[in-house]
Amino acid sequence: MKKADMLDWLKEGNVTIPAVLLTQYKEMRLSEQELALLLHVFYFSEKGNDFPTPTELAARMTISAFECTDLLRALIQRGFISIIDGNSTEGIRYEKYSLEPLWDKLFDQFMLKRKQEKELMEQKEETDLYTAFEREFGRPLSPFECESLAMWMDDDHHDPIIIKAALREAVISGKLNFRYIDRILFEWKKNGIKTIEQAKSYGRKFRQHQSTQRAGKEEPKVSANPVPFYNWLEQ
Repeated sequence: MKKADMLDWLKEGNVTIPAVLLTQYKEMRLSEQELALLLHVFYFSEKGNDFPTPTELAARMTISAFECTDLLRALIQRGFISIIDGNSTEGIRYEKYSLEPLWDKLFDQFMLKRKQEKELMEQKEETDLYTAFEREFGRPLSPFECESLAMWMDDDHHDPIIIKAALREAVISGKLNFRYIDRILFEWKKNGIKTIEQAKSYGRKFRQHQSTQRAGKEEPKVSANPVPFYNWLEQ
């Protein structure tokens, strides 16, 4: 390649488009031809031509000018592109294509996908939560227990991870029942515990405090298999 050819190639420049357009155009019900047409409209705009003709656009594609006209009309009707008025430096009014509707739809689609992903993650966390409880209890949960779990999440707004941590505390304390777990969650909420790290730290401090109190009240008993017991209901 000659130096002059290289310079011409560099002068063509680059066109930057949101990557999400390439990953979401199918969900937005855009065909490959419609996507290519929108990209060419964007390219012309970047080069200073805000209102390329169907003939100019079709020359870059594998469709005729008539097919290009039909595609443009369909994209306008479906709200992916619009024609707006513009003003030149000489005050002459003219028309130009606007891709603002496309960017608006693209943003809405992106936010919808984020919402769907969040909902799927929450559903998975809830399923894992029920599984964790049934594993620790060694049986299926009763309707009342399922309702209690739902209330902790929906009414008390406890994160499933925090509820799992409370379950772990109940197991460590040797008090595996819903009333006890509810008390742990109540204490954590009252003390602003919102993360798993805070819950672990608070649990350690609580057990240390209970161990200190117990050591001061009674003589230690010798046991072949000592089992620690911590009572959150003594809070």
